[in-house]
Amino acid sequence: MSFLLRSWRASQRTGLLSRRAPIHGLRTARQADGQQYLLAARSLTSTITIDTLQRQPELDSFRKFIEEYRDVCEPKEIYICDGSEEELRSLTQHMIDTGVIRELKHPSYENCYLARSDPADVARVETKTYVCTPEEEDIIAEGARRLQQGQREGPNWMPESKMDMKMRSRLEKSMKNRRMYVIPFSMGKVGSPLAKAGVQLTDSPYVVASMRIMTHGMGQETIKSLLEKKDDFVRCVHSVGRPMDQVDYNSLLPSWPCDPKRVLIAHYPRRRKIVSYGSGYGGNSLLGKKCFALRLASAMGHNDEKNPWYAEHMLIMRLEKGDKHKYIAAAFPSACGKTNLAMMQPSLDGWDIKCVGDDIAWMRFDEEGNLRAINPENGFFGVAPGTSAKTNPVAMKMIHKNTIFTNVAYTEEGEVFWENMGAHPDFSKVKVITWRGVPHWRPNMVNIDGIPITASHPNSRFCTPINHCSILDKEGAADPKGVKIDAIVFGGRRADTVPLVFQSRNWKHGVLMGASMRSGATAAATDVKSSIRSDPFAMLPFFGYNVGNYFQHWLNMEKPNHNLPKIFQVNWFQKDERGQFMWPGFGENIRVLDWIFRRCDEQPAESGIARETPIGFVPSQNAIDTDGLKDDVPMDRLLDVNKHLWTEELKAVKQYLEKQNGNDLPQELRSQLRELEDRLAASRS
Repeated sequence: MSFLLRSWRASQRTGLLSRRAPIHGLRTARQADGQQYLLAARSLTSTITIDTLQRQPELDSFRKFIEEYRDVCEPKEIYICDGSEEELRSLTQHMIDTGVIRELKHPSYENCYLARSDPADVARVETKTYVCTPEEEDIIAEGARRLQQGQREGPNWMPESKMDMKMRSRLEKSMKNRRMYVIPFSMGKVGSPLAKAGVQLTDSPYVVASMRIMTHGMGQETIKSLLEKKDDFVRCVHSVGRPMDQVDYNSLLPSWPCDPKRVLIAHYPRRRKIVSYGSGYGGNSLLGKKCFALRLASAMGHNDEKNPWYAEHMLIMRLEKGDKHKYIAAAFPSACGKTNLAMMQPSLDGWDIKCVGDDIAWMRFDEEGNLRAINPENGFFGVAPGTSAKTNPVAMKMIHKNTIFTNVAYTEEGEVFWENMGAHPDFSKVKVITWRGVPHWRPNMVNIDGIPITASHPNSRFCTPINHCSILDKEGAADPKGVKIDAIVFGGRRADTVPLVFQSRNWKHGVLMGASMRSGATAAATDVKSSIRSDPFAMLPFFGYNVGNYFQHWLNMEKPNHNLPKIFQVNWFQKDERGQFMWPGFGENIRVLDWIFRRCDEQPAESGIARETPIGFVPSQNAIDTDGLKDDVPMDRLLDVNKHLWTEELKAVKQYLEKQNGNDLPQELRSQLRELEDRLAASRS
């Protein structure tokens, strides 16, 4: 049966927790510009009721969590999601009826839908995102604690008690006359030793539908696991922040309620809880993603004294050539090409690429000392603009079925559209409506102030199930222990300085490479102004604990019984004097991965395919296979290690790490910085 179904059949009974209040049928709230806004939900059927929970004392913590926020948020009714297809049919039709989504009716799409958010609710808001603990030093490194708030980078901190008061004032009656949905879910396949259960409360049906795509075992499957885990689940609370009687039906998008001026997102590592208010955007409302799977999970992994683990902003991919294969975990900042790399179509014959995940990796050493990783997610939440048949043909195929698009443009015929999608339609014949509802969009269109009008928002998204990926590594994704990681790759957007690829000298140097990452800012966050931003391990927005302790957590991986992966850094984005990219990228990146593949089987020392430089090992002349490249690629420039640029780079990195970490910067990294400085000073120009 399809994941999102067009047909809808009203259910006959309800599965409610609170007071057994009936869920009423469709009703009209009021008129606005001649449009009837249909507010009340259609009936939903659930196999989970208050009686179900009361008969299971093992679920007391689950029930009490729901009841606690029922009393605070005061929803009209509560629905516990069971994950059934009937539930999805009803929910989908309700969202269509109320204008939350529109169905894409073009024949090329099957069960695909488009949502448009409020223009003030389009991305993560890092300045409104906090990690809350009793002591500031749990989260903020010593150096940052000496800085003014605006000079600090990394996680924001607030005492638990202060955040409790702020959240309480926001959440009180926030769900009045709305339905509270209860979403039991798992990050990682239920039953995996690395999987973690969660329960999210939300008043957004868009969140329910998206979480169903992005997480594992939503509903009954996760609830069954809680019978054994009892209290062992992450508590997630989300409200869009607009009680039904406060919705402005004369606004542009009354179907996307939010409270953007009072957005607040809190993570409580000690309590294993996340509370998000005021935003319906994915990164702020799909709490299983960055909030749970990175911020909270990173702290959980660090605090696990018996069996420490790692939650990282990394893709996982399998490279195979002949009878050999290797798994790579790669960290890139958001919107820097992780999804494109994870689904790459190699240009060289003989290579096969498989995808395990494109965004997040949970890693832990097994009994044999191998670092193993799972993708805790069950779907893709990819950036749409720039995705095309050239950049990511795999993604372009999989998004035509069972996909929720957000803030992309669409045509009257029911197709989606965004910038750099590839072949453009004939704009004289096809009517394109922008993400903000502007009709008859054309390239180079501007408003009355001369400001360009974009068809899609730069951070517009597609949300699609992972099993639609034609190159999914089904065997690796299904392995409950995870896949063995052979190489770790760091990357970002740098127009100069950083060569196409280089390898660390050793593990400690590799940790410094991760800590030193700097990249151009992207559209994934709304409040980032710097053109080149330090982004250690691509985790700057997602650290769930003291950054200095995070670095030490990575350094602690080096133990006699651990088989450590090799560490590399790549940069696909170097530009020439005309501002043109010098490396073709996309499928041609296999040429770089081929070198990494071969280096994984060699010792770090200089060899026939690698030469030593002050910053590490770079490919030797002709080590990168360039046969068949269509363009004249300046390999010497791409692999050049410029002493002057790297001296300036080191100054910036050293200043940043010292300033932000102070005494919490591990001594091993201080030593690595001094050694790199000495090597640069001793090198030729």
